[in-house]
Amino acid sequence: MEKILPPINAISQPYWDGCQQGVLRVQRCITCGHLQLYPRIFCTQCAGEDLDWIDVSGKGTIASYTVVTRGISKAYSAPYVVSLIDLDEGPRMMSSIVDSDGTGLEVGMSVEVAFEPWSETIMMPVFKLL
Repeated sequence: MEKILPPINAISQPYWDGCQQGVLRVQRCITCGHLQLYPRIFCTQCAGEDLDWIDVSGKGTIASYTVVTRGISKAYSAPYVVSLIDLDEGPRMMSSIVDSDGTGLEVGMSVEVAFEPWSETIMMPVFKLL
């Protein structure tokens, strides 16, 4: 059984290209400097349409998490940790913490991005504890 693949289009392609290269990227509004993730066609701060991409550190903190004890299919072996990560640069993203079964995790713990193959063509950003 295969994992669910994310939609990749012209808007999100730079994000996925970065993941393939082992780099986490976020959109930046050229007008106001706001950083955002996930990709959109306009800035969520000022509605500007002039956006580019920047590489970020991939470091952040756990904002929230839950432990999934029953995977949605055989492609997702449980338990696994789904988390909201506040990146040091500002944006919040949903991902998973791959080096923990949830035991001992706390909101505010430091994490760093890593990349795991999700398919033959997609590297998925995941997080590890620092």
